[in-house]
Amino acid sequence: MPKMPDLQKSRDTRNIAIDKVGVKDIRYPIVVLDKHKTQQHTVARINMFVDLPHHFKGTHMSRFIEILNLYHGEISIESLDTILQEMKERLEASCAHLELDFPYFIPKTAPVSKAVGLMEYQCQMIGTLGQERDFILGVTVPVTSLCPCSKEISSRGAHNQRSAVNVQIRYHDHVWLEDLIEWIEECGSSPVYSLLKREDEKAVTEQAYDNPMFVEDIVRAVTEKLRSVERIDWFRVQCENFESIHNHSAYALVESGRV
Repeated sequence: MPKMPDLQKSRDTRNIAIDKVGVKDIRYPIVVLDKHKTQQHTVARINMFVDLPHHFKGTHMSRFIEILNLYHGEISIESLDTILQEMKERLEASCAHLELDFPYFIPKTAPVSKAVGLMEYQCQMIGTLGQERDFILGVTVPVTSLCPCSKEISSRGAHNQRSAVNVQIRYHDHVWLEDLIEWIEECGSSPVYSLLKREDEKAVTEQAYDNPMFVEDIVRAVTEKLRSVERIDWFRVQCENFESIHNHSAYALVESGRV
């Protein structure tokens, strides 16, 4: 066959470099470290990007998929640096980015009946390799929040809602997802479960009523906890309360890093 022209590598004269170019929303199997079972297999939505110098017209999109296929069955937190280096070399880039969003499942025991159900948590890994390496681990944890104001002013009951606490961290020594999730769950009015019997519903309802929290209280409680973990260097905590009696959500954010 005659050689086909490589238009992506042809020159561009507009003198505009591109910070990120690549492929998004690839569904692909990955392996995640599991604190109790060594490994957990799951399916991630993956984004892959590199920078593009101003003199190149485009990047070679197919090479991102080829790189993923090279590491089929080996995509994990341990292999991220290798994959990022491969992206830089094959795509002739100075910086590479890899983002993975995936469900992670943990058996969770109900407080009274001890019934066990699988609880799903949405997790995130973000790796960047330029002149330096950067890695962020993230998780979104559902909790229950009960409004302190509603409890204070109401003669019967108090409104509550599900809240989503999103935490991202940078660390210098391994942090288990299971531990990070547990720290966050301790900071709500009560945890959320996948399986509850009637006696459990009574227990978590009363626990929330005895532990009212504003959205501000939750992000401050998570902040205090993460600051106490020496191996965490930086974190961002976001909480969104999906209000049950208002037509809006309540939101709070704290970002903190050690110098």
